[in-house]
Amino acid sequence: MTAAEDPGAHSDRPVEPAKTIADRHGPLPSLLFVLTAVTGLVDAVSYLQLGHVFVANMTGNVVFVGFAAAGAAGFSVAASLLATVAFLAGAVVGGRLGALLGRHRGRFIAFATYVQLAFVGAALIVAIAARESITNTVPSFALIVLLGLAMGLQNAVARRLGVPDLTTTVLTLTLTGIAADSLLAGGSGPSPKRRLAATATMCVGAATGAFLTLRFGTAAVLALMTVLLAWNALRAYRLSSSSEPWTQGT
Repeated sequence: MTAAEDPGAHSDRPVEPAKTIADRHGPLPSLLFVLTAVTGLVDAVSYLQLGHVFVANMTGNVVFVGFAAAGAAGFSVAASLLATVAFLAGAVVGGRLGALLGRHRGRFIAFATYVQLAFVGAALIVAIAARESITNTVPSFALIVLLGLAMGLQNAVARRLGVPDLTTTVLTLTLTGIAADSLLAGGSGPSPKRRLAATATMCVGAATGAFLTLRFGTAAVLALMTVLLAWNALRAYRLSSSSEPWTQGT
């Protein structure tokens, strides 16, 4: 599931021609597609296993706090607020990394991926140690914090990189762009391939996460997330010393 987020995110930017995107962003889109799949995985496990809470999409948590305040069953004010605070803390970490390393986008995404991998790896250890159902327990709150940190960091990194239509977590503006920029709406009718691919990637991630959560448990999803992030970290390490034009940030 997704929710509308900060309009400052870059998913409503005009779509750039393919050659321009390749020149400006190099291999970053392929790395961000992996992170988009990770979002689907993490929100599947957080919603289905951690007590109806999101750790990647904060608008959902604000709504859930309202549901809980009105007495709706199955929602926790504490869990939603904890996820939001952890997300914000992770975004601060991402912002600090951007301030320190943002002038070289390859180095920036490499170090950010290492930190995110550490958060998710720690969450995997907690899930393996917990074994039994973890909803509304100390391990569940620990997972909410660790995953919230990881996703806040990821959001800050994607925002700083500014690759069009690849915020990795927010699809509302992406889907709006498909319709609002279409010829039917009087727009220029740019190719929606990237936007559709981002939507499909998150959907596949969510479906995979739900399947693994329901059949094999939380640890299975976190293990897959760890593998995907490790793959991204390896690729990013190779890019961290690149001097190609796309690495130049602000």
